[in-house]
Amino acid sequence: MTALLRYQTDLLLRSQRWLAPLLLYAVFLGVGVQAGEPVLGALGYSAAALLPVTAWAVRICLTQEPSAARNVVAAAAGRARAHLAALLAAVACAALLGVVAVLGVTAVSDLRRVEPAAALTSGLLATAVCVLTGAAVGALTTRPILRSRGWSLAALVLGSLLALVTTGSPAQYAVQGLITGSRTATVTMPWLALAGALLLAAAAAAVSTRATAWRE
Repeated sequence: MTALLRYQTDLLLRSQRWLAPLLLYAVFLGVGVQAGEPVLGALGYSAAALLPVTAWAVRICLTQEPSAARNVVAAAAGRARAHLAALLAAVACAALLGVVAVLGVTAVSDLRRVEPAAALTSGLLATAVCVLTGAAVGALTTRPILRSRGWSLAALVLGSLLALVTTGSPAQYAVQGLITGSRTATVTMPWLALAGALLLAAAAAAVSTRATAWRE
């Protein structure tokens, strides 16, 4: 699996297809996060913006290989393992981007009303929740479940939006906790949301990986 992860990550970096979601995230942060604003609200915004970016990164990793190369890798390592490696590579890259964003947002935000370590931890947990939820959205809205580019993109955008606004969604719960905490200067740790996001991402990965056996 380590070799597959290296291969998928290298393929992503060499393709430069990561530039579009990275620039989109940079624009989100540049427009939505202002220096000196309350840290919890800023962290909530940065975590929420990472959800569609993660879904996009997953879509890129699951569709970046030419069919011939995908068949060769599947023959050598197994189609399910190759598919899972692509999914994990996207999640790892998005998680790294999220950590950098949390550190940067925390550094430029107002920390006077909250404990810095607690705010940082809460932001990292909310970011993890949004990465996992975004990964689930990406896995369920691209190949092998949806092959049409148009329908896949539409489903990704709609799924990302619903994941952020639907009551009961792990991402909505974690982001709302940060926004509410920003108003009351209360830091909450979204452990329940993280557990839900882990289950959701695992289920989506299982469905997506299993679908490769009968749709490809």
